[in-house]
Amino acid sequence: MIGLGAYGARAALRTVNTRPQAGQLERTNFRGRKVTLAGGPALAVSASLTSALGAGDVRTGAAAVTAGLSAGAVGLYDDIVGARPDQKGDKGFRGHLRALREGRVTSGLVKIAGVGAGALAAAALLPNRRGRGRAGRLAEVALGAGVIAGSANLMNLLDLRPGRALKAGVLLGVPLTATRAGGLAAGPVGASVSLLPDDLGENIMLGDSGANSLGALLGVAATARTGLFGRAVLLTGITALTLASEKVSFTKVIERTPVLRDIDAFGRLPADRVPAIRRPTVLDQPTGPAAVVAAVVEQQVPAEAPELDDATVDVTEAAVTPAAKPKPTRARAARNTAK
Repeated sequence: MIGLGAYGARAALRTVNTRPQAGQLERTNFRGRKVTLAGGPALAVSASLTSALGAGDVRTGAAAVTAGLSAGAVGLYDDIVGARPDQKGDKGFRGHLRALREGRVTSGLVKIAGVGAGALAAAALLPNRRGRGRAGRLAEVALGAGVIAGSANLMNLLDLRPGRALKAGVLLGVPLTATRAGGLAAGPVGASVSLLPDDLGENIMLGDSGANSLGALLGVAATARTGLFGRAVLLTGITALTLASEKVSFTKVIERTPVLRDIDAFGRLPADRVPAIRRPTVLDQPTGPAAVVAAVVEQQVPAEAPELDDATVDVTEAAVTPAAKPKPTRARAARNTAK
C-alpha cells in the first residue's frame, strides 16, 4: 500500500499540473521561489484513497475517505480564496472570529468548520469495536473527532518550511503502519515519501489542502487503534501543542534544538543554491535611452518579509550604466583644431 500511495501521488501531481486551472495554484514561498500548491490536492486524493483501500473494512475506509478528502477540499478552498486581498487580513482563529462578529465569513472559518464536520463524521463512521453503550460511544466519537481535527490543524502549523510537514507525516506514520491500523497509515506515508523531493526542492507546497488532509488521515489511523483513554491522551497532547503554538514559534524551537534542526534541514536546498527571483534589468531590455530609464525606474526591492508561509521576498539587481561622455562644444573643437 505504501508503493500504491507513492505512485498515486505522482500521478495525481501530474494531473493537477496539466489542468487549465493550475495557474491559480502558483505561489511565492518564504525565500521568493515560485512554487505550486499542486502537491496539496495530489496528496489529499492519493493518500485518502489508498488509506481507504488499506482500511480492512467498509466503515473504516469510509471514515478515511471522509476525513482526508473533506480536509483537503476545504483546505484547497482556503488556499485559493484566502489569497484574495479582502481575506489576507483575517489570520488565526481570533481573526476569523473577529471577522464573523463583523458579519463576514472568512475562508479560514469555512475551513475550520469543514475540517471539524469531516472529523466528526469520520469518528462516527469508525466501528464501535468495544461494544460501548450510548454514553460511552458518544464520548468515544467526540474524542475521536477532536483527535482527527486537531491532527489536521497541527500538521498545518508545521507546514512553514519545505519538507517539514511531510517529514513529520512520515515520522508519525511509520510507527502506525506496524499497528492493527497500519493499512490506514501506509498510503499516506507512501504519498508523503513520493512528494518529499519536490517539496524539499521548492517546486511544490502542500498548502492547507495537503497538510490538513495528511494530518486528518494520520488522526484517523491513530483514532482507529485507540479507545477512550488513548484518544483522551492524544487529544490532550494535541491541544497542548496547539496552545503552545500561540505563544512559541515552532520554527524557533526547531532551530534551537540540534537534533530537530538537523532533521528539519536534511535534504533542503541551502540558501546559496536557491536562485533569486528578480525582475528584468537593464541588460534584459531593448537598448536605447528610453528603455534604460524605464527599466531602472520600474525596479523595486521590497523589504524582507517575516517568518510566514507565503511571504514574498523579491531580489532584484540594480543596473548601473556608465555616464555618457559629454560632446565637445564648438569652442573646444576650435581650440583643439588650433593646437
